Amino acid sequence: MNVLSSVQMIAAEDTRRTQVLLAEIGSRQAQLVALHAHNEQAASGRIVAALKRGLNVALVSDAGTPLLCDPGFDLVRRCWQEAIPVVPVPGSSSVLAILSVCPLPTGRFYFEGFLPARAGQRRARLKELLQFPSAVVFFEAPHRVEACLADLEALQPERRIMVGREMTKRHETYYCDTARVVAGLLKSDSQFRGEFVLVLEGSSAAGLDMDAERTMGILSSELPPAQAARIGAQLLGVEKSQLYDLAVKQRKS
Repeated sequence: MNVLSSVQMIAAEDTRRTQVLLAEIGSRQAQLVALHAHNEQAASGRIVAALKRGLNVALVSDAGTPLLCDPGFDLVRRCWQEAIPVVPVPGSSSVLAILSVCPLPTGRFYFEGFLPARAGQRRARLKELLQFPSAVVFFEAPHRVEACLADLEALQPERRIMVGREMTKRHETYYCDTARVVAGLLKSDSQFRGEFVLVLEGSSAAGLDMDAERTMGILSSELPPAQAARIGAQLLGVEKSQLYDLAVKQRKS
């Protein structure tokens, strides 16, 4: 709020949305300039010129953080080329927000951004992402999230996925289970607004080899999950958190 009230120019992905924000905080002095995917190169040149004249400029995206699947990269790159200081203003991040409440192993993660919009390309990319050993965080549009979950169920039905919707807002909701279960929960919820953030379980957590499955099956039949996971980790060289989830599942079955 202080930054937006003190700068002379604001580069906004959508000036109409930003005007609403400025009216809410009572700031009307800054010049609003549109900077979006269709005019970024031309707008960046004008903004860099304003910065060279001594103006302070704030970059605002519609939702989330600029440059993370939002416009702004060309502007930031030009500022670095011209030795103009670029200072981040920490704010909400949907990626870090969902990771902070995720029950899946996320000590390492890969950020994918948006999946391809075309069905065939999306399935092909998901097939690649399912091989990643780390968790994968990606975005999906409301009208494509059901198809995305159906693709995941068809490709690897046992893999778990976490879905976060409308984070920090009124209808904030999280689901975590297999794609089939999460899809069912979303259908019963019937709220398909805003952007969805998804965390795909890494292959190392879901794709333990048969020796690991067999070893944990024996340990789980004789020991509590925590103890089975601790011993299994020493025997197999696998993270204890991954084996604990497996031990709990085997114990139930």
